[in-house]
Amino acid sequence: MSILVVGSVAFDSVKTPFGEAKEILGGSATYFSVSSSYFTDVRLVAVVGEDFGDGHGRVFDGRRIDLAGLQRRPGKTFRWRGEYGFDLNEARTLETQLNVFQDFSPELPDNYRDCECVFLANIDPDLQRRVLDQVRKPKLVACDTMNYWIGNKLDSLKKTLERVDLFIINEAEARELAKEANLVKAANKILSWGPKTLIVKRGEYGSLMFSDSTVFSAPAYPLESVFDPTGAGDSFAGGVMGYLAANHLSCSSGISDSGLRQAIIFGSVMASFNVEAFSLNRLSQLSYNDIANRYKEFKKLTHFEDV
Repeated sequence: MSILVVGSVAFDSVKTPFGEAKEILGGSATYFSVSSSYFTDVRLVAVVGEDFGDGHGRVFDGRRIDLAGLQRRPGKTFRWRGEYGFDLNEARTLETQLNVFQDFSPELPDNYRDCECVFLANIDPDLQRRVLDQVRKPKLVACDTMNYWIGNKLDSLKKTLERVDLFIINEAEARELAKEANLVKAANKILSWGPKTLIVKRGEYGSLMFSDSTVFSAPAYPLESVFDPTGAGDSFAGGVMGYLAANHLSCSSGISDSGLRQAIIFGSVMASFNVEAFSLNRLSQLSYNDIANRYKEFKKLTHFEDV
């Protein structure tokens, strides 16, 4: 089952304690699409400028990614510049140039409108709902957001959440959105606004899943080399959604709790590969065996016997 993703394709300039890279390919839709494409077909909707040449799109070549929804507009492609300290869980934004992304108005090609699995990456919640208005009968809708939309468009974001099945955000955003210091209380409040499932990303501490019936905690994979956390959250979401779309959405009974738990581990696997290099240099070089083997290693991390 194919996934529709709407988000950004961008050029990033990133500095970490372990190196620096300028004008590298990034963007939420880019990371999500490459990650998901290891599991299923992806249909990408985003906008780029005249400076986005054929060479920049090579990361999509040979993958299960349909680019019919990638708009090209006069002007420059969205750019982001940021840096990380030794606490790699949070970036400090130094500069944002929206460029053509400022007037981005997602219009879905007609064959995209039948997608049953939709991921709304970090864009204006008004635009997120506009996308949903164009999709005919989605089975699974997931979305991300950020502190800017929480602080400036809270009412609009809540309207979006009423139409979302799976909400994926980081820990700080969850607390800010719910105005609760306690993460469990924050999760319960967010779930009351509409989403069936909430996944809270916690960086190097892993992730937590909350629903009406269960709580699940997954660790992060212990890595010796971490070069660039940019795109880790979108790679995580790509793994989660890719696995669900490929393995669980065709079931008449819907997505099981065990299926969600497996999906979160696959998401964690994809995020762990992503941070091992700048841009998509590691994420784009994987085989499915690499992914499956690290999934097995994740299982060993948390296995213990009954007493």
